[in-house]
Amino acid sequence: MIERLVAIMARLRDPQHGCEWDVAQTWATIAPYTIEEAYEVADAIERGDATDLRDELGDLLLQVVFHSRIAEEAGAFALPDVVAAISDKMERRHPHIFGAAERSPGWEELKAAERAGKDDDSALAGVAAGMPALLRAVKLQKRAARVGFDWPDAGGSLAKVHEEIAEVAAAPAAEIAEEIGDLLFAVVNWARHLGVDPEAALRAGNAKFERRFRGMEQMAGAGFAALSLADKEALWQQVKAR
Repeated sequence: MIERLVAIMARLRDPQHGCEWDVAQTWATIAPYTIEEAYEVADAIERGDATDLRDELGDLLLQVVFHSRIAEEAGAFALPDVVAAISDKMERRHPHIFGAAERSPGWEELKAAERAGKDDDSALAGVAAGMPALLRAVKLQKRAARVGFDWPDAGGSLAKVHEEIAEVAAAPAAEIAEEIGDLLFAVVNWARHLGVDPEAALRAGNAKFERRFRGMEQMAGAGFAALSLADKEALWQQVKAR
């Protein structure tokens, strides 16, 4: 079945008879679409829409085929190599299922052993720079915590949040963006200590804001934009009360 999709992508990438847009793409230019498709998969799951999930998984699979086709044209690897690599990895990481081990040594222990065989032996090695910033912050902090660089409890991370707020307030204009980054990183750390997934929490916060804002617009009608800030705030409080 997947052979049909592979053939379609090869046709689209044909330099003479393919699609001009598809031929022009590189790993770098389609990377944002790959990330977007992964989020759309997550959105379909969150909405519980199986039909959309089927379609979005197809879009995500297309990205894998697209990247693999570009690699094949460059002589780097092809789709079968991608499948073989992930198959080998899954068997290696489940020695109690596919090997002679009596128990799994643990996912992180296995990943750490894999990292040990690479040039970068840092505890932070392998945390992809391209992943969403909130998720990457959590992963960096967890890695650091495993080697003892962490606050002993949520109190220390909360104090750091207050410290970073003060630094933002005192920062000159040229340094505000950097200090805001430090503040966000500290908030992520605090959330981690409280057992809260910051990405999920922010997603829920976004949904709440959107729901309330749309409620304000519905209550005000076409004249919403012309209302004063005080009137908008009054509407906001009414929507919250509902």
